[in-house]
Amino acid sequence: MKKFIFGCALLSTCLSFSQIKVIETTPIIRLGSIGQNDVYIQNEGDKYTFYYKNIENEDVITTKSFAFRDLDNDFENLHRIILNGFESNPLLDIKLELPDEYVWLHYSKSLDRTFVQFMTRNKKNEATGFSKVFTMDQINKLFEKKSPKRNIEASKDDTMSEFK
Repeated sequence: MKKFIFGCALLSTCLSFSQIKVIETTPIIRLGSIGQNDVYIQNEGDKYTFYYKNIENEDVITTKSFAFRDLDNDFENLHRIILNGFESNPLLDIKLELPDEYVWLHYSKSLDRTFVQFMTRNKKNEATGFSKVFTMDQINKLFEKKSPKRNIEASKDDTMSEFK
């Protein structure tokens, strides 16, 4: 009987103090990307994180990010906000407040094309970051949306060329 109680005590001790535990994880899904990691989106459950190359200091290229939870269809709303900024006249910057950052959508025009740039500032440590500029087609690719079909002749005129 003593051996049985000793065996049960030993077995329960081994089971309750194991060193390795299996933890359930949420898969991380990489969504659209532009260039060689110029900007890309990762999705983990209801959290979306945008990673971009910070071009604020050209000598040292770092990767910055901003994130938010998709509570009220916020991911689709962000896409819609960015696209509406391309069509506004005059082009105005849009300031967004996220839980940990402020994000500015800076719009500019060059050679009859409109571009957007992400500019961020962390609320806690005031760190800033600037992305490269992106076109509407690149933003649609980033959000994995199909661009509306355009006239072939119109797309020829839309190419960015210094000989235009």
